[in-house]
Formats: sequence, C-alpha cells, structure tokens
Amino acid sequence: MSTVNPQPLWQPDPQRIAKARITRFQTWAAEHHGAPSDGGYAALHRWSVDELDTFWKAVTEWFDVRFSTPCTRVLGDRSMPGAQWFPGATLNYAEHALRTAAVRADEPALLYVDETHTSTPVTWAELRRQVGSLAAGLRALGVRPGDRVSGYLPNIPQAVVALLATAAVGGVWTSCAPDFGARSVLDRFQQVEPVVLFTVDGYRYGGKEHDRRDTVAELRRDLPTLRAVVHIPLLGTEAPEGALEWDALTAADTEPVFEQVPFDHPLWVLYSSGTTGLPKAIVQSQGGILVEHLKQLGLHCDLGPEDRFFWYTSTGWMMWNFLVSGLLTGTTIVLYDGSPGFPATDAQWRIAERTGATLFGTSAAYVMACRKADVHPGRDLDLSRIQCVATTGSPLPPDGFRWLHDQVREDLWIASVSGGTDVCSCFAGAVPTLPVYIGELQAPGLGTDLQSWDPSGEPLTDEVGELVVTNPMPSMPVRFWNDPDGSRYHDSYFDTYPGVWRHGDWITLTSRGSVVIHGRSDSTLNRQGVRMGSADIYEAVERLPEIRESLVIGVEQPDGGYWMPLFVHLVPGAALDEALRTRIKQTIREQLSPRHVPDEIIEVPGVPHTLTGKRIEVPVKRLLQGTPLEKAVNPGSIDNLDLLHFYEDLARKRA
Repeated sequence: MSTVNPQPLWQPDPQRIAKARITRFQTWAAEHHGAPSDGGYAALHRWSVDELDTFWKAVTEWFDVRFSTPCTRVLGDRSMPGAQWFPGATLNYAEHALRTAAVRADEPALLYVDETHTSTPVTWAELRRQVGSLAAGLRALGVRPGDRVSGYLPNIPQAVVALLATAAVGGVWTSCAPDFGARSVLDRFQQVEPVVLFTVDGYRYGGKEHDRRDTVAELRRDLPTLRAVVHIPLLGTEAPEGALEWDALTAADTEPVFEQVPFDHPLWVLYSSGTTGLPKAIVQSQGGILVEHLKQLGLHCDLGPEDRFFWYTSTGWMMWNFLVSGLLTGTTIVLYDGSPGFPATDAQWRIAERTGATLFGTSAAYVMACRKADVHPGRDLDLSRIQCVATTGSPLPPDGFRWLHDQVREDLWIASVSGGTDVCSCFAGAVPTLPVYIGELQAPGLGTDLQSWDPSGEPLTDEVGELVVTNPMPSMPVRFWNDPDGSRYHDSYFDTYPGVWRHGDWITLTSRGSVVIHGRSDSTLNRQGVRMGSADIYEAVERLPEIRESLVIGVEQPDGGYWMPLFVHLVPGAALDEALRTRIKQTIREQLSPRHVPDEIIEVPGVPHTLTGKRIEVPVKRLLQGTPLEKAVNPGSIDNLDLLHFYEDLARKRA
C-alpha cells in the first residue's frame, strides 16, 4: 500500500477539536494522571495502551463511575484470555444508564419511530419508572442474579425497559429479533436456558404485518426452563394462555432497586452469526461493557446530553446493545422498528430528519444502496443536525465516503468503524479530532493495542496483515456459555498467536495511524501467494450499475490448483452478456490488479447473508469444496436458505 500522503476528505476545524470531549479528557488526564498534554490523539492513544491501568482508572473517574464497593486495583491479571478487571469492585450497569433521570426527568430518553415515521417519546422519568416496576415484577417472579431473561422483540421501547430491568436485578439479558425463525432462536436461547421470555405477537415490516404467535408457541414448548412469558400485543392480539401482560408488570410507581454485582458479573449474552455450527454464546460483563461503552460513546462518538443517537439495527445485532448504551452518556436514543428502505430507499434519512439525530449510524450496504438508487438526502431533507454519519457491518468503500461527502454535506464527519459482536465495541473507527481519509478508519480506539501482524507475529505498517489486539479490553468476553474448560473461547481467538487476540480480519495500519479493513481473513483470497481481501473486489465491482451485489470465493482445489469465481446478482433488466463480463474484468484489472480478476463470472439469483446482513463467504466456499449443505452451514443463521441450494447444485455440477 502506498505511503503517499493523500488529502483528507474532511478535517475538523479548531473550534470543533477544542469542544470535543476527547480533547477535554486529554487535558484533564494530563493534569491528574500524567497523560501527554500535547501530541494530539496519537500521543493519547500511545499512553492509553502503554499505561493501561492508569488509562482505565482515568475513564472511570472522568465518567464518574459509581462503585458501591471500590476496587483494589484496575487489572488483577492481564493475561488473555482471563484478564481480571477491577477485582473486588461492585456496581450496576442499569443504575448508570438511568442516572440522567434525576436531572432531566421530563426530557426524552427514547424516541420510538415505526414505519409511519411518527415519533413517540419516552421521558427519562417514565423510563426509570417502568424499569423500577418491571424489576420489582421480575424479582416477584423469582428472578435472581445470574438468571437469564430473554427477549423475542423488535427494536421497541419495551425491549430497552426489559434489558435495563434485567440488569437492575443482576439477571443476564439475551435477545433475538422476531424475524428470526423458531429454529434460529432456539439454537441461541436453548444454550442459556432462560427463565423469562418477553415476546410480541408479531411485528410490522415493509408495510406488512407478520404474525409470530405460532413461533412463540414453539419457543414456549421447547424452552422448558421458562417460568414466565410476558406478552406485548404489538398487533393487538390477546395474550396466550398462561402469559403475563406487559402493561400489568410495568404499571407500578416503583423506585428501581439496583443489585450491586461484581465488575465481571454477566450483563448479557450475544451470539456469533453461527454460520457453520451453533452460534457462540458470548458473555460480556456489567462493568466491562459499562466502561468500554462510556469510552466509546462518550469520547470516540463525542455523545452527550444534547445529542440524539440513531443507529439502524435490530435486537438480534450487537449494535442494538451499543445503541442502548447511549443512555450512559445521557443521550436521547432513537429506536426505529421497520424496514430500512420503506416506503422508499431514503427512509433512514427521513427518520434522522424527523428525530433531529446528531449521530446517524447505518450499514455500509445502506449507503451504497442509496448511492445506487440516486438518493439525494442533503438536497431533499434538512439534515443540518447530523454531526457524524457512522457505518459498520462491512468496510465502507471509497465511493461510499465520496457519496456521503457529496450528497449529505461537505462538512460531515464520516466514521467507518470496525469491531465485533465478540467485544460489543469497536477496535478502530471514530475520532472527532482527526481527519477523515477516503476508504480509511480514522484510528485504533483508546486502550486498544491494535496491530497488523504477519504469520510469524511481526508487526506490519503499510502492509496487509492479521488484525490482532495485544492488550486486554474490558468488554472482551468473560467466557462463552456452555464452554466449561474455556477451550471454545480460546480456540476462537487465541490459538494462532498465544496470549494475543486474533480477530479474523485483514487490516493495514498506515504510517499516518489510520486503519484499512480488507475483509475476513478466514475467507481470504490467496492468488499465487498474494493475499487479497474480498471487500476490495466488492467495492470495485459494485460500482457498475448492473451489479446489485457480488460474492467472491477462493477455492483450493484437490490437485493444488486454485479456482476463484465471482458471483454476481444483477439489477432487474440487466444481462450478464459478454460486454458486461468484459467490463467487470476490466474494472477489476484496472482498479485492483490482474491477480484479482476472477477465473469465472457466474450470475446468481442472490447473495446469501447472515441474519445480521453479512455476506456468507466461508459456508459457500465449503459448499464449492464439496461439503454437504447440512455440514457447511447452520440453516438457522441464513436469511435465505433457498439461495444456498443454487450454490450446492453448482458444486455438484462442477464435481
């Protein structure tokens, strides 16, 4: 990769840098904890990883984290896996999420928007009251610290209340979105054996009602540990027999009681996509999430009480949990329940306008869909309150950066971020005081010793390597559920480089300190020893107006050969004729290299995704290598299983 210094697409002005919370934090940390007072973000980051204990102590003091029992030290053990954070300390995540209610009782904590695009506020006082009532109700049902409480819920205020009430009693929250089928939900919930299930009768999506009562009945039947089911009548149906009514459980005017739990006490269970087996049940802690999200949202995203935070997500994706944590910084969070493109492609921008969002989070795929659909949000809507547009889910292509800059606003902070469900946070991304370069993430996060390593564990600069983290982060899993000896946890991240987290992405750390993500390393393309990220190919190919989406796979052949097909899903009316094939190859050859040109270009009826919208590369590769479908993929993790039969048939024909 070239080390030539390009021109930034965006540069924060001196006033913005001075006002940023991260600037004020650095000044304060220099005074109280010996952080560098000059040298900007790079110096602060270096200090944060070199003086890990001091940095995290500073974060807890700056954000006034309330320890009911103080800790004896910050890091009891720093080995990975198994780092011990703030041993001896006790606290409660929900207490911190609701403390703004004391000073801003009548202001909105939540703004709920459905497909009609009307906005319904829930005040801080009302949120706190409902959490108090529901927490008392959960205790009355016998829920004790450590018990699992599950939600089969869309992105609605009740889901936030249920999470916070669960955390208040010291329970362990876990959720799935109601577009997940019964098998997908059971693959997740059966692992953790919940005692309570919050559920809706159905949901609305794309202008249609989807009845989920049969699925709920199946969940009740196949989750034998349930002591109670709580019914939320989103479609207005009556509660099924034996279920409790949401309104009855949240009617009392009860002050919430917050169970004080150890720092590493489980807060929630998140799930990996589970494309090749049972999803991993990832356990993160109350204290670890609290301090990591305060840092990420309060310093990196620059969020505070005057902000409105919108991220398009469902309760089945870690970004929902991250969105809820906006409450920790006193920020109003925007919950949208519906299709990302209903009634038109610009739906998310209209919600941002309607709610006055200051941080607008979406997927890279949505940005590219808007570009393709010729949407003009900055021209057609008043988006003047948006300070930052953040994207995740996959790397934002250079064209996505240009489109946001041209079509939303020139003075726009664009934060492409990258992290994972595994840490429920970002390894790299938003920094309000740094410039934005096209196609790059601004910098690694504070306290995150992010590096790019070659196969022998040597750090690389300006070269593609494995994404590794050499320091523990507080939000790393405390464990996986049902992994008594920790072997599955160890094998997931620590088997390649002992004691160092390997995430499974290809990255470049540039000599300017920025980060480029090239795609998953476990589905890496390797042409004659040259490793290539799939994201680079998608970015080039999907600029062509005929291509709706693409999928590239590198398949090692039994005879030592290598087959690299490119699958293309075309827009309606387009045809994969010789002219288009030539243009695709020419585009790749000119924009990437001759090595990136695929061996074959194959039209497909669609590209399969995980339930959280990520392209499925590894299972398709396995199918093409002859692995039977039932062994190549967990069917409950796929958005459209029928599509995989196409790839299975293709593999059979090739064989």
